[in-house]
Amino acid sequence: MARNIEIKARVDNLQALIDLASPLANSLAVDLEQDDTFFSCENGRLKLRTFPDGTGELIFYQRSDIQGPKESYYVLTPTSAPDSLRLALTQAYGQVGRVRKQRTLLIVGRTRMHFDRVEELGSFLELEVVLLDDEPLENGVNEAHLLMHKLGICEADLIEQAYVDLLQHNA
Repeated sequence: MARNIEIKARVDNLQALIDLASPLANSLAVDLEQDDTFFSCENGRLKLRTFPDGTGELIFYQRSDIQGPKESYYVLTPTSAPDSLRLALTQAYGQVGRVRKQRTLLIVGRTRMHFDRVEELGSFLELEVVLLDDEPLENGVNEAHLLMHKLGICEADLIEQAYVDLLQHNA
């Protein structure tokens, strides 16, 4: 399975953060609209992400809910039929939540920076440092800390939970 080191932080001024990160990026920012449906899953998290063009991807991942950089294992499976896949997964496993967001994506080296505007939650930054198969975790953790420092993100800004969990706690 592919893996990365992730952090998630609550931010006040998303545009100021994007402006700060843009000079570090390999290319221009990409704006994405994402609609994630989460399903019951005992061994991790299973979500179906749909895009406005009618495509999607099924994403299975495992990671701890801890504050700070954490290892995540994941599998991405593209689909051209997300609506029927959502129906099948809902019937088979049941839905546990839905997250809708506007995401601005920047790539800095091997790190995906997600600047998210999440409906009903607010603004967040996610960093995903992609690791090689045999690469030590510490390399990704150090890279995440370096980028956090460059963006002015401190430990107090970090959150442990996934957006779907935050939405359930707000309900």
